[in-house]
Amino acid sequence: MSVKSTTLKTPRAMQKKLSKLSPFELKDNLISLAADSAKASTQIMLNAGRGNPNWIATTPREAFFALGQFAVTESRRVWSEPGLGGMPQKVGIASRLNAYLDKNSKVPGGDFLRDAVKYGVSHFKFNADAFVYELVDGIIGDQYPTPDRILKHNERIVQAYLDQEMCGHKPPKGQFDIFAVEGGTAAMCYIFDSLMQNKILKKGDGIALATPTFTPYIEIPELERYSFKVSHIDANEMDKESGRHTWQYTEKEVNKLLDPKIKAFFLVNPSNPPSVAVSPKIMKKIVQIVKTKRPDLVIITDDVYGTFVPGFRSLMADLPQNTIGVYSYSKYFGCTGWRLGVVAIHEKNIFDQHLVKLPSKDKKALNERYGSLTLEPEKIKFIDRMVADSRQVALNHTAGLSLPQQVQMTLFSLSALMDKDDKYKKLTQNIVQRRYKALWDGLGISMPADPLRAGYYCEIDVMVWAEKIHGPEFAKFLKTNYEPVDLLFRLAEQTSIVLMDGGGFAGPKWSVRVSLANLDDTAYAKIGKQMAEAAEGYVEAWQRSKGKSH
Repeated sequence: MSVKSTTLKTPRAMQKKLSKLSPFELKDNLISLAADSAKASTQIMLNAGRGNPNWIATTPREAFFALGQFAVTESRRVWSEPGLGGMPQKVGIASRLNAYLDKNSKVPGGDFLRDAVKYGVSHFKFNADAFVYELVDGIIGDQYPTPDRILKHNERIVQAYLDQEMCGHKPPKGQFDIFAVEGGTAAMCYIFDSLMQNKILKKGDGIALATPTFTPYIEIPELERYSFKVSHIDANEMDKESGRHTWQYTEKEVNKLLDPKIKAFFLVNPSNPPSVAVSPKIMKKIVQIVKTKRPDLVIITDDVYGTFVPGFRSLMADLPQNTIGVYSYSKYFGCTGWRLGVVAIHEKNIFDQHLVKLPSKDKKALNERYGSLTLEPEKIKFIDRMVADSRQVALNHTAGLSLPQQVQMTLFSLSALMDKDDKYKKLTQNIVQRRYKALWDGLGISMPADPLRAGYYCEIDVMVWAEKIHGPEFAKFLKTNYEPVDLLFRLAEQTSIVLMDGGGFAGPKWSVRVSLANLDDTAYAKIGKQMAEAAEGYVEAWQRSKGKSH
């Protein structure tokens, strides 16, 4: 079926209703339409709505499974009955691992595992038995997480990983406290909850969102429990020569942070869906605002896509005292199913300072909330309160990310720390960048290089194209005769291509999000070509309407 066809199964009125849904819910409707279209033709559905990458990091996974096999032999060494083993023992376990790897020299991941232990001992000065025991007991998963916030050796390794990847090898002085969590989604839930529980944010407070942004950051503040008054810091800068979006924030927009009514600033960096890192100029401006005018400003920076930008540097590096850092391993290592994420808060931070300054009434209430954990609940740090809150306080004794998950986190982190030539990073960055180029080649448009472009997603504003290429009369025609989501339904119904509604991410209403992570390279030229044909269909409809009007 031609994508230029003007008749759709989903009429305009229904499109308008469905566009009110979360873009993730709207996507499910589009998938259903695309699947029906594929069944009725020889087309293959191309779902570029998913953010799940189609690559995985193999070496740290091989090491994980090799470690698991050794761990079972350790259990059987302690206690062996049919189908039953015992708890691994620490003394001598590093030597036994080396002997096991010598005996099984060809096991995939074995060399990396041996090198990882050596790296931990030489770089972090770990005791070999203590480190290997944490890995072995962790992968067996026979005990509750202790410490509950994050395992001792894992925290040191994750700290170093964040220093390298989120702080551009130049971390601030001091240390970050790390909370290992069930992916970035859990981090969001815990952060919102604990900020409220500890009176750092209150119902009805003003917050700022850097937009476009990941939809939950838009939807959560609207829940009745929070009812935050939201101000948008829009990435509305346009390139003067090309007339295209740069997806950068202007100084005028970030100056909104000067308003003392704004208590917190939520930033996804690099952004989602534009997938562009904040420019050094604007980063410097934000730092200046906080240090000179807003030292009380709470900043939550979600940096999951940071590894796709060479030399990336997070706000957690330059404003550590004000910042709650969120990082997920899911996109870089291809492990959304593992649910691996961390919350990082600097040891010197405004959150702990805020707790000290609370009114006595609030302090008393919080002491009662956390009183079952210690005789001095007022001394519990904010990040440790977050751990307790994640298990409704009463279940704090069973809090923490599962140990096998933490072991895989350790191995992922070590794989990056030990990769001195950034071979894996360059591979993943090259994947998304060549797909980005293929998409725009398919569209028939050349895009200039941008060192701040992560390229994990691409946000395309149809209205910018309409006004730039065909002028305001054509743009008016589109707005009058079509819903902003019409292109999404047209592609799904007629070409079995699924994209996402960029407007649902608080982006331009006529924009679409294309994930460059989850399909084979060849798919993106096809998507670009079909989008170009759909655009031409609108132009033809406009020209026909002009003929009728005459």
